[in-house]
Amino acid sequence: MRNLHWISNTVIIMIISLVLPFVTGCQDLLRSTDTDRNRSPDKVVFMAGFKPQANLPFVAAYVAQNQGYFADQNLEVDILHANSGEHLQLLMAGEVDITTAAATSVLKRRADPELPILAFVLFGQRGQQAYVALKSSGIETVNDWEGKTFGYKISPPPDYLAMLKVNDVDRSQIKEVNAGFDPRVLTEGKVDILAVYKSNEPDTLKRLGFDLNIWEPEDYGVPNMGLTYITTQRLVEEHPAITERFLKATLKGLEFAMDHKESALDIVMTYAEKENRDHQRFMLDAELEDSISDLTRQNGLGWMKDSQWQALYDQLEEFQALPAPFDYRTAYTDQFLQAVYRDGRLVWP
Repeated sequence: MRNLHWISNTVIIMIISLVLPFVTGCQDLLRSTDTDRNRSPDKVVFMAGFKPQANLPFVAAYVAQNQGYFADQNLEVDILHANSGEHLQLLMAGEVDITTAAATSVLKRRADPELPILAFVLFGQRGQQAYVALKSSGIETVNDWEGKTFGYKISPPPDYLAMLKVNDVDRSQIKEVNAGFDPRVLTEGKVDILAVYKSNEPDTLKRLGFDLNIWEPEDYGVPNMGLTYITTQRLVEEHPAITERFLKATLKGLEFAMDHKESALDIVMTYAEKENRDHQRFMLDAELEDSISDLTRQNGLGWMKDSQWQALYDQLEEFQALPAPFDYRTAYTDQFLQAVYRDGRLVWP
């Protein structure tokens, strides 16, 4: 009996010696987590690249703020809006930490070695731009563009040139004019075909009472990408955890918007108080639709891959839209997407 008692005591002591370090470790982990949560939040300045509205990168940030996702990631985020395209300048000056930019713009800007910007998530799996004509014009195909007047914004877009090439259209037979940013140039007959932001201006024109024919570059095999979040190489190198947590919170916001569109729209309208709700709904629906692809279904919303960037870069090079050649891989990083997703699901919190 004494031997059995000794053996029992020995077994109990051995079990305690094995379990105690585990329990202590769990307590240390809990204390560490509590400490992280109790420390002062990291401050981030996010500037949306335009006025308050339902562009998807804006919505993701609005929702993350409203639903407390930034707070869950121990971030204190100040949301600002650009007035006249100053967001990139403020980013490089260090007054803004994260902003928005179209992928095409990222590549054009990154060609300048003095602009070390990095895209770290892709909201638009398709580009922002489309081309429209009045349905009453009789312009039914891209080949019908010959003999007509085309209105562009700033300069003829590379995807427009690619569409002409794919459809074997003679560019010399098209009159190209800088039409500015008022889509009524189409309804007033000043142009026959107009480059538009497809989540915005088609709805504006339809509200004016005009039916449209719409062409999207991707439908002709033309590579294109939409809006991204960008930051600086310095922030990525010096504060990667902040960028990762910002991304995680905004992707959580994007998931919310996907599942609760009207609630997300309610949040948008607290920022865009002067805007028409139905128009904002059109914008949100359009950009949510363009955020989904086979790639995001497999890997998660916001995903991007090297071949997308290479194809877009090659197209910009072909049509001489870049100020200088460079390594396109320096324009983006997927390290944060890789960190926040597991098997296509967002790791939360």
